[in-house]
Amino acid sequence: MLNLLHPNKVFIWIEKFIKFINSIFFILLLVALTFALILSPPDYLQGDSVRIMYIHVPSSWISLASFTCIALISLLIFIFKLKNLIIVAKSIAPIGLVFTCLSIITGSIWGKPTWGTWWAWDARIVSMVVLGIFYILFILSNKLIEPESRATKISCMIAIFGFINIPIIKYSVEWWNTLHQPASIKIDGTSSIHSSMLMPLAFMLLVFLLYCALIFLMKYKTEIIRIKRKNLNRI
Repeated sequence: MLNLLHPNKVFIWIEKFIKFINSIFFILLLVALTFALILSPPDYLQGDSVRIMYIHVPSSWISLASFTCIALISLLIFIFKLKNLIIVAKSIAPIGLVFTCLSIITGSIWGKPTWGTWWAWDARIVSMVVLGIFYILFILSNKLIEPESRATKISCMIAIFGFINIPIIKYSVEWWNTLHQPASIKIDGTSSIHSSMLMPLAFMLLVFLLYCALIFLMKYKTEIIRIKRKNLNRI
């Protein structure tokens, strides 16, 4: 299974997946935006400002999921010495950072009409900023530290240590008195969101995931080209 991650075996498949995603992405994006901006109803309290949710919530989910993946990959690298997996982690990190920033920015925009302020020292907001810092540290450690083996070790340590922040973000609304409301969609599948809003949210999540897959594949392809140029053998 891990051999499928070998640079020499995935290059052709990457090209095929990129072409496939490009062929359906803009159609699905148009459908998702139609549901989110036109067909979904305004909230009875927040009005049309609730539509920011369709960007903010999927961005937050992807941000947390991306760092969780990086932390798990880093743990595998430490335990099983699978150094080729660092290519996957390095390809995910920029995606996670972008969606972390998007989550914070859209949360700030949403907070102005809802809370009356752009920023608050809220536990959820602050912990998301901390997550962004961990993303930056992970990316910079791989770019600036030499040799590459040392960069891999340090970046993996950053990811594993930073994973402590993930449950803090998740449960901050339950552990502290925060401005954020509790989760409307839970892991067990229960939801307090009406289906007229849940469907657009699901469509936007799908579109964002496709975008993530596209950027990941392009970044992974770039890493493969870089490795080939350096004539490195990661297996």
